[in-house]
Amino acid sequence: MRERFRIHAVALALSAATILALAPATPAHAHHLAGPCDFHQLDGETIQHLSKRHIRCAVDRFGAVPGGADRAICIARRESGLIPAAASLTGRYLGLFQHMAKAWPDRYATWTKRAWELPTSALSGRTNATVTIRMVHAAGGWSAAGWPVGDC
Repeated sequence: MRERFRIHAVALALSAATILALAPATPAHAHHLAGPCDFHQLDGETIQHLSKRHIRCAVDRFGAVPGGADRAICIARRESGLIPAAASLTGRYLGLFQHMAKAWPDRYATWTKRAWELPTSALSGRTNATVTIRMVHAAGGWSAAGWPVGDC
């Protein structure tokens, strides 16, 4: 059974501080990245809102998933609080949708394309959303892909 996700208050504070510190370094007019959902954090936009935009974009781009973008956002909120840099206490699960760290390299290789130039890290919200939505779509549902729907 999967370990329950919990964010250390310190880790959350550090992640938030890091994001806030880096936010001014990435202006809204920065160059676009290759591949799907290639947009940056807008001035004044929270990381949670950016995560929602990445999830909605992935659902729009890669096909329907049960419950649509709203369910995907609900599951990501439950898994990570919509914080891309979230990790379980043991580091066993990573990112928006809390992928198993040891499974991530294979999932990345299977569900992304080299030409997209997506970051390889599970802690990239854009990459994590893309991989997850493609997995769920191909599996035919959240539970089939390994995420219980629960209260979402």
